[in-house]
Amino acid sequence: MIGLGTYAFFWQHSDGVPEPLSLRGAFEATRALDVELFQICDYAPLETMDDRELTDAAAAARDLGLTIELGTKGIEPERLERFLRLADIFDARLVRSMLYGPDSRPTLAEAEEQLRSAIGGYAASGVTLALETYEQVATSDLIALIERVGDDHLGVCLDPANVVARVELPRDCVELTAPHVKNVHVKDFAFARQPGWVGFTYGGAVMGEGLHDYPHLLETVRPRERGVNEIVEHWLSWQGDPETTIRTERDWTRATIEYLRSTP
Repeated sequence: MIGLGTYAFFWQHSDGVPEPLSLRGAFEATRALDVELFQICDYAPLETMDDRELTDAAAAARDLGLTIELGTKGIEPERLERFLRLADIFDARLVRSMLYGPDSRPTLAEAEEQLRSAIGGYAASGVTLALETYEQVATSDLIALIERVGDDHLGVCLDPANVVARVELPRDCVELTAPHVKNVHVKDFAFARQPGWVGFTYGGAVMGEGLHDYPHLLETVRPRERGVNEIVEHWLSWQGDPETTIRTERDWTRATIEYLRSTP
C-alpha cells in the first residue's frame, strides 16, 4: 500500500508557516489524494497528547478510512511500551523506530537486550517493529542485530537515502536489508554543487529525477508482492517563503504518488 507520512507534510506542520497543519488536516489531505495509509512518524505533538486527544485523533483516522502506522526514535523499554499502547489506540500494525533516541545511545549489546525484552509484547499484539536504516548505525550491524534477536515482528524500515552520510551505497543497503524489510520510506535524493564549486549539498529531489534507483528497490525487495507499505516523505529545503515552500511540498507529494502508481 502507498502511504503518506508526516515528513511529507514537514513544512506544512512547521512553525515556519502562518497556519501549521494539524494532524487531522494531514489526514484529510491524505484522503483527498486517494491515499488510505498514513504514518505518524516523529510527530512531536503525539508525545504530549492526552488520552482524549489520542482517542479523537484515532477516531478521525478511522472516520476517514485511514490505516495508521506510527514512528518514533529510540528503543528504550518505556518508549517501546508507550508506542505499543499507542498502536492499540490507533489500530496500528507497525511502529518504526531507530536504535538511538533523543537521550539514548545503546551499544549493540544493550540494544539487543532492549529489543529482546520488548519484541514479545509486539509479537503478542500483532505489531511489527521496524528499525530504520540511517547514518548513525552501519547497515551490516543493524541487520546482524535483527538476525540475532530473530523474531519475525522485528525488521527494517528501509530508507537508503540516509546511509549515504555514512559513505554507504544505497544500492548495497537495499540488497543487504531486502529479506528483513517491513516498511519502505520513499524519497529521491541528489547532490548539487555548492556556490563557488566548493563541495556539494546532499538533499532531496523530485521522485524519479534524482539518484535513487527505485526500480532496483522494487525488484530486490518486492514490497508489493510481500505486503510491505511504501511511505512517501521528502527532503525539501526551505524555498524562500511559506507559500512557495508549501506549494512545492504538495507538488512533490503528488509527483511521488504518481511515480509510485505508474511504476510496476
